[in-house]
Amino acid sequence: MSLVLVVAITAVAALVVLAGLASTVARRRTGLVHLAGAGLLEALLVLQAVLALARMGDGTPADTPTFLGYLFGVLLIPVAGVLWAQAERTRWAGTVLAVAAAAVGVMVWRLLQLWEATGA
Repeated sequence: MSLVLVVAITAVAALVVLAGLASTVARRRTGLVHLAGAGLLEALLVLQAVLALARMGDGTPADTPTFLGYLFGVLLIPVAGVLWAQAERTRWAGTVLAVAAAAVGVMVWRLLQLWEATGA
């Protein structure tokens, strides 16, 4: 896993959190900006998953089941957040996306910890 990619994912997640909270505070619905941010976040997560799976042959993390659980679980969070936000067409949809993006930000750092635990 790449530290640069983890930082990029965290930065995009932070922007989605800010956009979601801003729309909630402004009492607005989510829009194209929110969907684009979540889409970019998902694309970065897919890139991270592909790279991590490709490099697992070189050195497998010590706790492989946990690592794989986080790796595939983090891919589902932005999708679930967007689907929930689209179903929840009130101002709280932004909060749903903000919570989902915050969870992604935390999970990618945990993935990096699991990856580096064995120097993989």
